[in-house]
Amino acid sequence: MDNWLGINEFVAVVETASFTKAATQLNTSVAQVSRKVASLEKRLASKLLLRTTRKITVTEAGLHYFQHCQSLVEGLKQADLALSDLSQVPKGLLKVTAPITYGEQVISPLLNTFMQSYPDLKLQLILSNQTLDLVHDNIDLAIRVGHLEDSTMMAKKLTQRQLYVCASPAYIEQYGLPFSLSELDNHNCLSSSSSLWAFNEQKKERNIRINGNISCNSGFALLDAAVKGIGLVQLPDYYVKDALKSGQLIECLSAYRAPLQGIWALYPNNRYLAVKVSLLIEFLASQLGYQ
Repeated sequence: MDNWLGINEFVAVVETASFTKAATQLNTSVAQVSRKVASLEKRLASKLLLRTTRKITVTEAGLHYFQHCQSLVEGLKQADLALSDLSQVPKGLLKVTAPITYGEQVISPLLNTFMQSYPDLKLQLILSNQTLDLVHDNIDLAIRVGHLEDSTMMAKKLTQRQLYVCASPAYIEQYGLPFSLSELDNHNCLSSSSSLWAFNEQKKERNIRINGNISCNSGFALLDAAVKGIGLVQLPDYYVKDALKSGQLIECLSAYRAPLQGIWALYPNNRYLAVKVSLLIEFLASQLGYQ
């Protein structure tokens, strides 16, 4: 076993490019990580890392050694998971990421319900609109919306969302209801981080660049502006469903509704899927409509 000492620490340092982050990942101290890596270098009689006050550089020997050790560490993790899952009782840390609003409104309540059934689990939920690296950040499961670009991950469709173009009755009374996509040029269209709106025209997806006097990366801020009659807005169903039901907003261009967008559970393509992750995926799929 002496041959294994320091390998976990060395791999964690290279993966995170930081002794501090490696210590956090391994739930130990920076001093302990540093000692273990130094002991490994002494045993191998080879310098693996070059450390300065500003950065860590992996030597040629270190990179070669890391390429061999990374798969060994991952294999050990998978072996530990397989053994711990023999009891079929989910336990340990469950790390999940989701988009901010959808995570707050939909995923978080479901996760809280899931956690009530498994007291040995510890949940870390990261709400972010950034596309996080699941492997680098040791994330078990990501909730993603729309087209999936990362083909190295496994994915399960959980449900779908619909985009709606809406306006308030007051706005429509003053500026009229648009009936064609070309009429959008004559309307104040409130935009998010993207100025492109998606539509379905003659069974083909079409993106149209819109213009307006408000641009904001908060769906709730755009919803409020639309309700107050400032302009048209295109938002997912979970933002506007209540306002549509109450009559605060009216759907526009329903004949051109964008194609449904998938909402997915994404997870690393490991050789072994932990029971805590598989059970969570099954639970989310059952609650959101896909089995």
